[in-house]
Amino acid sequence: MEKIQRVTERGQITLPVAWRRKIGVAKTIILRIDGDRIEISPLRTQDDRDDEWITLFDAMRDNKGKGITAEKFIAVLEKNLERKKHGRIR
Repeated sequence: MEKIQRVTERGQITLPVAWRRKIGVAKTIILRIDGDRIEISPLRTQDDRDDEWITLFDAMRDNKGKGITAEKFIAVLEKNLERKKHGRIR
């Protein structure tokens, strides 16, 4: 199945609902680069709480493709723990 899909100015695409239904995508996917191809797969774990996963840090989104130090990552974790305590995230 092929489809021409536009990419937004922010680099976003929409996965057609028929595709999402066919592979059973909920809210979390895995992206892999294989040469000049991008592979999109649903995240499958043994955990029945897959929908509770959130992305805390994305190097491309949050830091122009660069990693961060352990100290900065710990600060990100602590910030999200505070947000969770106050009911701002699940």
